[in-house]
Amino acid sequence: MDFTAQPKPATALCGIVSADGEIAYPLGVKEITDKITTEEMIKHLKMVVKTFMDMAQDSEDEKQQCLPTSLVSYVCLLVACCTYTSHDKLKDIFLFITRQLKGLEDTKSPQFNRYFYLLENLAWVKSCNIRFELEDCNEIFIQLFRTLFSVINDSHNKKVQMHLLDLMSYIIMEGDRVTQELLGSILINLIPSFDLAKVLLERTVQTIEACIANFFNQVLVLGRSSVSDLSEYVFDLIQELFAIDPHLLFPSSVVRLLAKLFGSKDSDLATQNCSLWQCFLVRFNDIHVPVRLENVKFASHCLMNHPDLVKDLTEYLKVRSHDPEEAIHHDVIVTLITAAKRDLALVNDQLLGFVRERTLDKRWQVRKEAMTGLAQLYKKYCLHGEAGKETADKVSWIKDKPLHIYYQNSTDDTLLVEKIFAHLDPNAVKALNEMWKCQNMLWSHVRELLDLHKQPASEANCSAMFGKLMTIAKNLPDPGKAQDFVKKFKQVLGDDEKLRSQLELLISPTCSCKQADICVREIAWKLANPKQLTNPFLEKVKFLLERIVPVHIDSEAMNALVKLMNK
Repeated sequence: MDFTAQPKPATALCGIVSADGEIAYPLGVKEITDKITTEEMIKHLKMVVKTFMDMAQDSEDEKQQCLPTSLVSYVCLLVACCTYTSHDKLKDIFLFITRQLKGLEDTKSPQFNRYFYLLENLAWVKSCNIRFELEDCNEIFIQLFRTLFSVINDSHNKKVQMHLLDLMSYIIMEGDRVTQELLGSILINLIPSFDLAKVLLERTVQTIEACIANFFNQVLVLGRSSVSDLSEYVFDLIQELFAIDPHLLFPSSVVRLLAKLFGSKDSDLATQNCSLWQCFLVRFNDIHVPVRLENVKFASHCLMNHPDLVKDLTEYLKVRSHDPEEAIHHDVIVTLITAAKRDLALVNDQLLGFVRERTLDKRWQVRKEAMTGLAQLYKKYCLHGEAGKETADKVSWIKDKPLHIYYQNSTDDTLLVEKIFAHLDPNAVKALNEMWKCQNMLWSHVRELLDLHKQPASEANCSAMFGKLMTIAKNLPDPGKAQDFVKKFKQVLGDDEKLRSQLELLISPTCSCKQADICVREIAWKLANPKQLTNPFLEKVKFLLERIVPVHIDSEAMNALVKLMNK
């Protein structure tokens, strides 16, 4: 097919060219030259349009109709681009041009080249900019898209396809938004699969994905089947869109939507549409962090509402428990612990093993969540026996696991283990003894620091006090920074006698757990004034107090123990 011929000069489009090359203009139309004013040119062009339209309507021969109608299209395009034509007139012009594009369907027609030149001009001139300004431009675009999809066929070469794609892509990407009606005119061509629609969606994926997400939200979540004629094909569309580009179907908003559908209590979507369920599971390994995060959050609801799907989820959660993103690591633990606290039967031994592994994670927040979560499970099922002996035996190992990490290098782990106190095995007993030994040693250092405060100031006293401060700092998280905080705490103790008295009472051998709680709150209250959004100094002092307060054993506990032994 020959696409190399060029269209006639613009002046020739305004009249009929005779055999000797002279142009015969319609009655009342002057020759259009560069010497006439813009207003005169527009007036005469409109008269030419009317003449050609009359010629097209009066002729019954299709070939005779083609010339005037194609000429009208060119002149209309020229008028639309050169004047402030009313919106109604502009709409009529563009709808008329759209109707002319139906001539592209028959590539063997002698007039095909004329219709091709019209398409080419529309794609190159970017006349759509004018259409965007019309209030009802969406009607024009829908009609245009339907026409272009209806005429394209296997006989068209790449040039035609390229211009079609350029024109439609430009409308999608440059417009304010893609309406549901316009989206429908594209998606309907995926059922059955249509290459032009696929390529168009691939080109405009960044612009159109939000509109697609909104479509599925309307149909699947809100149940508005009347939103589009495509509602009955929704699952076929999901499969087609996933095949084109997973990100068309799985931006985080769509993942969130499908997660609700699969995870809701009465949903049987996973069993009804296995292929969609498998597509969704693959998103656990999506390259985008927000998508992986949404899938992990969904797993908790799925485990609680659909225990039969636990086998499908297990392998994907295992991979995500080693995810490079800390937030996803953390949420895997939260997901499994949440489900296990609802019912331990929802979490199999393999899933519980993922939590146990994360107690040794490189990231502190992940270790903390794993250890705290396991302690909560042990308290619920072993200490309180809420699910019977068989369930308690299933998690009996938890009582030993947290204390096994007491010898880790991180002070954060040490502090956490001291909070998580439970029944112990022989190895854990050794760790507990070491824990009490360390606490007692730190208690002694604080006791000696207070004694130094009571002595007269001297060089020897200052040196001894500095040594105590450094020793105390080594027992706190981030010892380097902790040195500055303990120095500040020493200064506050020297200036505030009441604060010193509270600390004296706290480290007294006769201080009970109840008294210790009151003292800690009093000290924290004084150090928290004036109130700040973040107070690192207060946090470090709290760490120190937590390690020296009598939480496990106090004087009252020892008295009770002696009485029991004497009975």
